Amino acid sequence: MGGLPRNNNLIVEGAPGSGKTTLGLGFIYAGAAHYGEPGAIISFELDPQKLLRDAAGFNWPMQELIDAGTIKIIQTSPAVLLNEFRTSDGVLTSVLQELGAKRLLIDGLTPIRLYAERHDIPFREDVHLLIEGLTRLGVTTMVTAEQDEGTNGVYPHERFVFDTIISLTREEQHRRVHRRLTVLKSRGQEFIGGSHTMRIEKDVGIHVYRRAQSRPVTSDDQPTSSERLSTGSRAIDSMMDGGIYQGSVTMVTGISGTGKTVFGVQFLTSAIKAGHKTLLVSLDEHPRQLMRNAASLGFDIAGQVEAGNLFIHYESPLELELDVHFDLIIKLVEEHGIDCVVFDSVAVYEMSSRDEVADYLYALATFVKDRLATILFNYESPELLGISQISEDLKGSHLVDNIILLNYVEISTQLRRAIAVPKVRGSRNPQVTREYVIGEGGLLLVDDEAAAEDPGTVPQLPFSSYYGLLSRSPSRTSPSIEVAVAQGKELPDSAELPVEPAS
Repeated sequence: MGGLPRNNNLIVEGAPGSGKTTLGLGFIYAGAAHYGEPGAIISFELDPQKLLRDAAGFNWPMQELIDAGTIKIIQTSPAVLLNEFRTSDGVLTSVLQELGAKRLLIDGLTPIRLYAERHDIPFREDVHLLIEGLTRLGVTTMVTAEQDEGTNGVYPHERFVFDTIISLTREEQHRRVHRRLTVLKSRGQEFIGGSHTMRIEKDVGIHVYRRAQSRPVTSDDQPTSSERLSTGSRAIDSMMDGGIYQGSVTMVTGISGTGKTVFGVQFLTSAIKAGHKTLLVSLDEHPRQLMRNAASLGFDIAGQVEAGNLFIHYESPLELELDVHFDLIIKLVEEHGIDCVVFDSVAVYEMSSRDEVADYLYALATFVKDRLATILFNYESPELLGISQISEDLKGSHLVDNIILLNYVEISTQLRRAIAVPKVRGSRNPQVTREYVIGEGGLLLVDDEAAAEDPGTVPQLPFSSYYGLLSRSPSRTSPSIEVAVAQGKELPDSAELPVEPAS
């Protein structure tokens, strides 16, 4: 919420490799380089040359600042440091006053604890001595410490006496390293709670990506619009009672091959024609492959990208972190004024973080709706025929305004595609199931009359001739009867006609 209150004493705790020293170095470097605040580093374990080497890895010219007299590195021992604080006119005080220090890093507290244990000194007394001495110095101090979660609900004493506590964690999931930063407390200020994604990045150092769910709502009065956007198909627009409301969230669900990506490209192409800036977030296909496949259906998305009408953001699901991904998306949307977005496919979010996906998508949808932008979530259903639910973990009813189902239906020996629109908020959408094919221009709905007059080798009955198309056991007849009916032939008395299936 703007930084640390000046003269707060801050402890950064974490396991080895979690980034404590890097955060501390960045704290001192930023003060001297960007805010005109000289700083000192007290190290018990790391050689000053190693600290300079680590800083150089982030392109921080620490040696130049040392030469300029705005940073000083002091290597000492816990005993010497504690003795310094037992007097009011020690060498350390003189060094800091001469430097004009505003910031101080002590790396770290654990050697002081070990020193106290070896010499049978109550560590609590050393902590109080340290805090009192830091307060007299009048500097904002960061102290690093190995993480100790405590036992039986009893936490380390330093957690109670430091003004601010930042906890860093490092864990491996599926052989991937994830770092997190949490502000546990900070006296005298508000802060954003929860666990935030943290990375150690080249030329940056510590980069914290705010927890997506903590993004504030820009206004209690969410904007709405009565304007509708075309899906790119007049027939599908009709099934949605006129198209998609601007600023709404639509979930398009179906198994692989039903045309979700095609439908997304179809929608974005139509939106571009209407003057909108668009974004396709691809988590499945590389942009080159998307462009090739789209061109085969008559969509020139490569040309739209070149013209600046369409942006494609591709991330591999192998290293996806939701907070980082969210940060990249909102920067794209805000920088380029994007108001139509397709996410293909949100099932990858589930794979990346099943426990967080529902809250994450809700935060994403809220951000987009606050900008009156229109969003499509493509979701790959695991079911080949029909659909029993969208997902065990992702419940769409509270998240989305519209739901479009794309399915395969098995009739005789053929798989045919079916589209249904069970939900369109604020609309009187007809509850019908229609057949479609994928061709030039995207998803093309098949007219029932045209289907009945299909001159193909295996005539097909229109969908209106069947019951329960999207159920697991639709009513069907044998291929020979279907062909006969399609050709207008009379059936023998023994022929079976379509009936409702038994429950």
